[in-house]
Amino acid sequence: MVSIEFEGKRPAVHPDAFVAATATLIGDVTVEKGASIWYGAVLRADICTIVVREGANVQDNSVLHAAPGETLVVGRDATVGHGCVVHCKEVGEQALVGNGSTLLDHAVVGPRTLVAAGSVVTPGTVLPGDVVAAGIPCKPTKPIEGTSSEFWVEQNPPYYQELAQRHREGAVLLDSEVR
Repeated sequence: MVSIEFEGKRPAVHPDAFVAATATLIGDVTVEKGASIWYGAVLRADICTIVVREGANVQDNSVLHAAPGETLVVGRDATVGHGCVVHCKEVGEQALVGNGSTLLDHAVVGPRTLVAAGSVVTPGTVLPGDVVAAGIPCKPTKPIEGTSSEFWVEQNPPYYQELAQRHREGAVLLDSEVR
């Protein structure tokens, strides 16, 4: 992991969290117990605060940042999928942000809400809890209960918690020299 102090603020990572060797944490970032930050992710809290709650996962190549003075919270057991830009206020508990989605200033994703891959949550949008939301701009499309999306919001957190443990124990950074 690349951990960078900025203007006296430095990342705090719980010893039971997993942060990949190629992830970058800058400034006022907190990663709680059992959370995981995956390869290539960048959490830049130079002008804001970022909190990744217990059991949450931020997947490969996602970028998290927020407006000046704001706090961005990724809720307990939430998922930020691969290649997302998360520049919002909150991703609720057990919410899932699909791959390649963009969440803009002051937006809020409610608990147990699935934001479909490639969606754009526009500034100030508040998505309610327990829905599937999709599109550009992202809007709720249906209740999550009884859908295949409900499976993903329920099963993704424990899956990534177990996978993170395997990476903590078994991933080995190799010499980067080209042979």
